[in-house]
Amino acid sequence: MTTSLPTVAWIGLGIMGSPMSENLIKAGYSVTGHTLEQDKLDRLAAAGGTPAGSIAEAVKDADVIVTMVPASPQVEAVAYGEDGILANARPGALLIDMSSITPQTSVDLAKAAAARGIRVLDAPVSGGEAGAVEAVLSIMVGGERADFDEARPLFDALGRTVVLCGPHGAGQTVKAANQLIVAVNIQACAEAVVFLEKSGVDLAAALEVLNGGLAGSTVLTRKKRNFLDREYAPGFRIDLHHKDMGIVTDAARNVGAALPVGSVVANLVASLRAQGDGGLDHSALLRGVERLSGRPVAG
Repeated sequence: MTTSLPTVAWIGLGIMGSPMSENLIKAGYSVTGHTLEQDKLDRLAAAGGTPAGSIAEAVKDADVIVTMVPASPQVEAVAYGEDGILANARPGALLIDMSSITPQTSVDLAKAAAARGIRVLDAPVSGGEAGAVEAVLSIMVGGERADFDEARPLFDALGRTVVLCGPHGAGQTVKAANQLIVAVNIQACAEAVVFLEKSGVDLAAALEVLNGGLAGSTVLTRKKRNFLDREYAPGFRIDLHHKDMGIVTDAARNVGAALPVGSVVANLVASLRAQGDGGLDHSALLRGVERLSGRPVAG
């Protein structure tokens, strides 16, 4: 099948990357993907994509290269070095990093890529696994307007809210703020859940009416079932939110912004991770509140 759409190389096929790459395939894009797990490559092939055995193989002919990996060290690992993206992508290619990393890492990557004639956008997302599957992610972008405009159709195949937030690194700064708001929101919901249950209130009824008023939120809508069922299969792991809270607290310190509540929640996330819950969904902040409230916690 011939297509006028740009060819895409996708690096990183995890909880978010797999469904996102599949949405591009559904939208008509030719996607070649690379990741470290064979089962993820098999899943890509089953969806109509082309598995690649290395980063170099995946990116060599790509018009657009998308990275979706856990953190700054992984972005640097796939971008730099003789086997990395910058050494093997063709000049003129557009590199879109959709990972959540430090703003400075994004700025440094854009500078290093420009020296090789490769354009870069930082484009982290919010919406979790469900948002990735449903193609309703919020995508916050940093970089040049012309590159953003070129990438807009691709972004529209992945998300519902797509906004250019400023120069390189701006997308990551907005994502850091997003993660601050989400963590504080989940913590507040978790505290409300324990308070309601200890007070003898019907939790399902209470969360329904709360979510219909000013206390309502996307967090409560998405995580209500997790709270009710104590089901914490990861849509977004505590380990990753711990990383993100480190990004936002460090970035806020650098610009002189106080995070009095955010710092407390960052410590609660770190505590939960230290107690062995790092692999659970971030709604498992409820487990921390239960422990502090003297309630038994399963597992």
